[in-house]
Amino acid sequence: MEAYTQFATVYDRLMADMPYPQWIAFADACWQRYGKPRTVVDLGCGTGSVAIPLARAGYTVYGIDISSDMLTIGRSKQDAAGGGGTITWLEQDMAEWDIGAQADSVISFCDCINYLTEEDDVLAAFQATYAGLKPGGVFLFDVHAPRTLQCYAEEQPFVLDEPGIAYIWTSELDEDRMEIEHHLTIFAEEGGGSGGTYARFEEVHVQRAYDAEWITEALLAAGFSKVEPFGDFKLEAPDDDTERLFFAAVK
Repeated sequence: MEAYTQFATVYDRLMADMPYPQWIAFADACWQRYGKPRTVVDLGCGTGSVAIPLARAGYTVYGIDISSDMLTIGRSKQDAAGGGGTITWLEQDMAEWDIGAQADSVISFCDCINYLTEEDDVLAAFQATYAGLKPGGVFLFDVHAPRTLQCYAEEQPFVLDEPGIAYIWTSELDEDRMEIEHHLTIFAEEGGGSGGTYARFEEVHVQRAYDAEWITEALLAAGFSKVEPFGDFKLEAPDDDTERLFFAAVK
């Protein structure tokens, strides 16, 4: 996944409606089931919208992202929120991450794994995560199900027109690889004011969907002893209507 640059400056405005509390609630439910951690690694932490609340709740958090721009914004958000808790921000690739110790739990929410578009890279991320977990630790993550990418392709284009920001978003799906390429043209008001001056920039994001069976086998191949798939934020098995696949993998 390429590091976000200009996109980082508008990321939180575009993602304001994302279900961050639901991801945190899902993690809490899983930790009740598999064991409550002290240290948590957040892979693909972005601007810290999950990492910061977890730190304020008392967890020692490592926020890992490949984008230095996203991490800079995360640090600023943590400072603006008055600090609270411990977060170590690290610029690393999720397929090669290493905090120099083993964590009690690793999370990766908001379909970060979908940005790994080669099977070998997914397996590398799973192997790095297995190595970075303590025995008995749990890896929690979500991905878009294949049908979700098909829906994006069928329903595009998407248009946003709000005060201070707008975009045109189109998508192209390669069904053989179940890989989608999102093209965004974004118009963002500069300076955060109301001067009426907008910057235009282009973003291309590529994601690939993997079916639940393949992901389960890849996690087992990486060494995890137990893998449970869930659907759409619930501790229930996924079905044909599931849009977002969740996994809990125990070392």
